[in-house]
Amino acid sequence: MNYFKTGLLIAAITALFLAVGFMLGGTTGMLVALVVAIAMNGFAYWNSDKMVLKMYGARQVSRSDAPGLYRLVEELAARADLPMPKVFIMENPQPNAFATGRNPENAAVAVTTGLMRILNEQETAGVLAHELAHIKNRDTLTMTVTATIAGAISMLANFAFFFGGSRDNRGGILGTLAIMILAPLGAMLVQMAISRTREYSADQTGAEICGNPEWLATALQKLESTARGIENIPAEKNPASASLFIINPLHGQRADNLFSTHPSTANRVERLKELAKSLVPSGARRMRTGTRDRYSHEGMFRKKSSRGAIPYTDDPATPPRPKKGPWG
Repeated sequence: MNYFKTGLLIAAITALFLAVGFMLGGTTGMLVALVVAIAMNGFAYWNSDKMVLKMYGARQVSRSDAPGLYRLVEELAARADLPMPKVFIMENPQPNAFATGRNPENAAVAVTTGLMRILNEQETAGVLAHELAHIKNRDTLTMTVTATIAGAISMLANFAFFFGGSRDNRGGILGTLAIMILAPLGAMLVQMAISRTREYSADQTGAEICGNPEWLATALQKLESTARGIENIPAEKNPASASLFIINPLHGQRADNLFSTHPSTANRVERLKELAKSLVPSGARRMRTGTRDRYSHEGMFRKKSSRGAIPYTDDPATPPRPKKGPWG
């Protein structure tokens, strides 16, 4: 159902784009809009991942740079039957993460230093599993296409200001004003609806990948409560990229849920807890945890749940490894 709904929304935003082109220039305008959309999506398909990683100053890390983080991604990717993605770290105090890439073979996951400071290993595994779910479901490509078309609609709306008086304009001055105001708004709402749909799906798939929905539920609560008080400057400068993150990085998200790129965290947590009740502990796949690396705060990946034994895993706690130096 989620894929069907996403397909309908992408069709809707594409139709809106072509309709704006038709309103501005008739059949010729619609054809020009189609060519522009194809060109922009082609560029985004091959270059969007590099652009967004550069935008956020993400630095690729290897196993020796961040052994704990790299090992988690490696194990989770294997559990999800995915190729090993590239791993990036962003020097950003706001706890957050995103995935990007045109397909699973050319994917990357990026986390902020803020996230690594506040989450334990189980919670980090939940977040990484969520991002790998986006890769598995090819949401990164879907959101890239959606964001590109939405940007093109806004561009056409700006053109309406300069060329709205042409003889091919089907709506006259009132139609031009409607295009300038309503077209970008409609594109934004469709983009946000697609983003929210894919977040719910990634939450469920991510919980299945790591084997414990409560890890992600706890992580989401921590991320939201902490991210509220920390400004993500690159995201504020590039709000179109907000839908990529696991938690909305913008500080205006509380104004109205209608204009949020992400579902309510409370709703996401509630769904994850319902999913946790439906899982059978003895049948859940388990993953081992217990590694630290130099990006983590003191004690990270060794915290114990205040609720006692963590559900769905009966593996004994892995003893902390002795510190070998600045790289592990």
